[in-house]
Amino acid sequence: MTDLFDDLPTPDVDWYPDWLAPADAAQRFARLIGEVEWRQDMMGTAAGRVALPRLTAWQGEPDAVYVYSGIRNVPQAWTPAVAELKAAAESTSGVRFNSVLLNRYRSGTDSMGWHADRERELGSRPVIASVSLGVARTFDLRHNRSGRMQSFSLKGGSLLVMKGDTQAEWRHRVPKEPGVSGERINLTFRWIVPGVAPR
Repeated sequence: MTDLFDDLPTPDVDWYPDWLAPADAAQRFARLIGEVEWRQDMMGTAAGRVALPRLTAWQGEPDAVYVYSGIRNVPQAWTPAVAELKAAAESTSGVRFNSVLLNRYRSGTDSMGWHADRERELGSRPVIASVSLGVARTFDLRHNRSGRMQSFSLKGGSLLVMKGDTQAEWRHRVPKEPGVSGERINLTFRWIVPGVAPR
């Protein structure tokens, strides 16, 4: 008998909910709070430029310039804790990364809206390794054609690797959760294709 759910779309992801031990994840979180140069970026909207509802940082190789939401990210140098997590994510995923976007969600009112990472400089089928530290937050994926949703609770120490056609066929977000207290840091390691000029 055919399962009714066999034909439903599923994102091409690898999920490691217990990638880091809790004590290790907590120690790395504390290091990142202190060593990363966090900033408050502004993004363009129909109502004008507004502050992103989170703090960010961009690290990577010197030529890994990345543009999204009208924000041009010129990489800062790798800091020690970030470089260690990069090496670990590369080992688990079998993919090399030359950059990382760090998002710091200060409480449940910080968020990220629906989007897909489809910028030209990421290539046609990017692999993005998402490391979470701090409090657990919901991560939603929504299929472009069917509207099907799949959600993960990204707890501290977890790793979610998005690959294949996930960015082409799905959008994702971190919704507001006013009942959540405490901070979360998310690192999305990626490869910026050399020589592809960002728009």
